[in-house]
Amino acid sequence: MLTAAQFIKKLETFREEKELAKVSKFFKGNDGVTRAFGVKFGNVFQTAKAFTDMSLEEINQLLDSEYYEIRMGAVSIMDFQARHKKTTESRRKELFELYLNRHDRLNNWDFVDRGSYNIVGEYLMDKPRDILYDLARSKNIWERRTAIVSTYAFIKKGQLTDTFEIARILINDKEELINKAVGSWIREAGKKDQDKLIEFLNMHAATMPRVTLRYATEKLDKPIRDHYMNLKNQEKK
Repeated sequence: MLTAAQFIKKLETFREEKELAKVSKFFKGNDGVTRAFGVKFGNVFQTAKAFTDMSLEEINQLLDSEYYEIRMGAVSIMDFQARHKKTTESRRKELFELYLNRHDRLNNWDFVDRGSYNIVGEYLMDKPRDILYDLARSKNIWERRTAIVSTYAFIKKGQLTDTFEIARILINDKEELINKAVGSWIREAGKKDQDKLIEFLNMHAATMPRVTLRYATEKLDKPIRDHYMNLKNQEKK
């Protein structure tokens, strides 16, 4: 059986002193506990892939770790399991539930971006999506980020409604990491249907955070981008 202890022992072989600064560079949480293990993410992902068959109980132990890279390894193992074609529906449900139940340990933007697409979004593809609207209204910034990032799975299938509806909930969020996520994912939805993005911008461009607008419009033609940025500038006056 693949164990959490074996995973950590393997990661230890990749530790480098120069990697210890990554917490301050990438970790945006404020739990006062998380620290760096000193391992490059490429090695974390490589090791996680080798431990794809790890049990949920052992993954849960990894999620208890105070080390940033070890928790990234845990969510990466979950992601590899969720995306595997042979993973059963019951296991996908267990992964989904573990992700949500241990969201307190997935307390950074990259944990969310690594796991929510396959573990949450893909799981909900053929199911009610009410949970995402609950998460969008959460006081927890990372749960709110999960709500919008998970919709990328729907976007890839041309299902855009949830992205724009959740974006409406989050449009005036106080956190920049949510502002950027909203802008990024409505931009991706706009690649599938620019008219829907334009409709959204017509309603919200003048009042949404500037960073959200910038991210949302960066793939539009320059005259269109300028139009919406001018609306924002006029609102500021």
